[in-house]
Amino acid sequence: MPRSPLLLITLLTLSVSTAFAANQRPNIVIILADDFGVGDIQAHYPDNKIATPHLDRLVQQGMSFTDAHSPSAVCSPTRYGLLTGRYSWRTRMQEWVVAVYEPPLITAERPTLPAMLKQQGYHTACIGKWHLGWDWAGPQKGRMTEKPNGQKDLTWDFTKPVLGGPIHRGFDYFFGVDLPNLPPFAFIENDRLLVQPTAQYKLDNSEGVNLPRGFVGAPMAPGWKLQGVLPELTRRAVKHIHEYAKKDEPFFLYFTQTSPHEPVSPSKDFVGKSGINPVADFVMETDWSAGQVIQAIDDAGIADNTLVIFTADNGHSHYTGWPDLIKAGHLPSGPYRGHKGDIWEGGHRVPLILRWPNHIAAGSSSKQMVSLTDLFATCAEITGAELPEDGAEDSISFLPAALGNDNDKARTSLVNHSNHGEFAWRDGPWKLVFKESAPKYKESRGKPTIVELYNLDEDIAESNNLSEKRPDVVKRMTAQLSKVIARGTSHDGLKSANDTDVRFDTIQMQRWAPAAK
Repeated sequence: MPRSPLLLITLLTLSVSTAFAANQRPNIVIILADDFGVGDIQAHYPDNKIATPHLDRLVQQGMSFTDAHSPSAVCSPTRYGLLTGRYSWRTRMQEWVVAVYEPPLITAERPTLPAMLKQQGYHTACIGKWHLGWDWAGPQKGRMTEKPNGQKDLTWDFTKPVLGGPIHRGFDYFFGVDLPNLPPFAFIENDRLLVQPTAQYKLDNSEGVNLPRGFVGAPMAPGWKLQGVLPELTRRAVKHIHEYAKKDEPFFLYFTQTSPHEPVSPSKDFVGKSGINPVADFVMETDWSAGQVIQAIDDAGIADNTLVIFTADNGHSHYTGWPDLIKAGHLPSGPYRGHKGDIWEGGHRVPLILRWPNHIAAGSSSKQMVSLTDLFATCAEITGAELPEDGAEDSISFLPAALGNDNDKARTSLVNHSNHGEFAWRDGPWKLVFKESAPKYKESRGKPTIVELYNLDEDIAESNNLSEKRPDVVKRMTAQLSKVIARGTSHDGLKSANDTDVRFDTIQMQRWAPAAK
């Protein structure tokens, strides 16, 4: 639904860098790790135990944002937010992720980051994991099902184009997978499966741990190996950089790694390398993969005119070897409470590093609050583009902070969202949490949420609930969140609409909520 004119946002977008961007359109490379914790880069937390030399070097060369957040504590919602500049809870999806064979979460008319950059003359490519839904061909259409992966045993026609994916949402080129732990187990190039999945997936414990046991017998390309997925994606990304470094047009590469998310399948060169467990090995391979992409930029001679962004879609997973990491002295969430899926900081606070030589100070850091939804507005400001009038509802540029400049329009608040649909509202140091009322989330459905309040400046571990002591803050922040939800946008003075009736004071009854009337 179109918004009222975005004059305020347009002015914000153009105020700092119209002249700056007019003569420069840097290449933009976003590296998005999967289930990579805020504590998983050793340069940020030297006492942690997994070596990350390539990302450590990136930290030395760029700026680290220490108050950066994925818009959700799980995968698909964050990817939606990053590519659209809009919180995913404004869609009908109120919990969890896009399941196998479900339709696209990004609607065809929704403005996207790659589409905006394409209008600015960029070649746009996505290499890696998509996990935002497709329109699969078959005797039935894919549906939003309440049962997770409820369509896994249906018949689909894999010989036909797969619509609704990256090249139908703003990308010129795609190579990758939906995600490695969901069928069909095969690479997709643009809108076609590269090899037909005529074989069936069989469990092979030599491939790693946390394997997709629930999909034994599912369609698979002959010879498919889970351990080969990340190396192949990395090789393709490196090749793509070298190819487009030679062209006159700038390029945007969205390199979405499949690690260290399950299946935890480190390749042969990394098995046992950490001395801790397979997921630690996979973190090291994630570091290597990012390093190969960054090295390709350097080797191609385009480093000075390329903005590199490394971040992650959510916190580190707690079910892929977390106890072994803690026992070894490695804290994937650093000093923060929680992990992937949680409303707590460990669920959504993520590493965010930007490198752009001669523009962003090397070895620097910023305390500026950032949501990954803000990448849309930031890239728009860099390229001199205007934000769309019918999109990017929750995107605020943080380019001034990256360039070391003051900005009175900077973000000071944001919304956090958990795997089970819980909300939290940040306002400066304050965090107001609306958590589910029962240990098992299905028992919380339809019931009021429990309100807790924390001051992160004084209590980064979220251990001291101040809701009873500061009812004034609770009241004020509840009203703020209500307003941000109701108006459909994070921007004061503007109004949009959510795709469904969004509630934070009770836990939703359905994963896919009914469409707004």
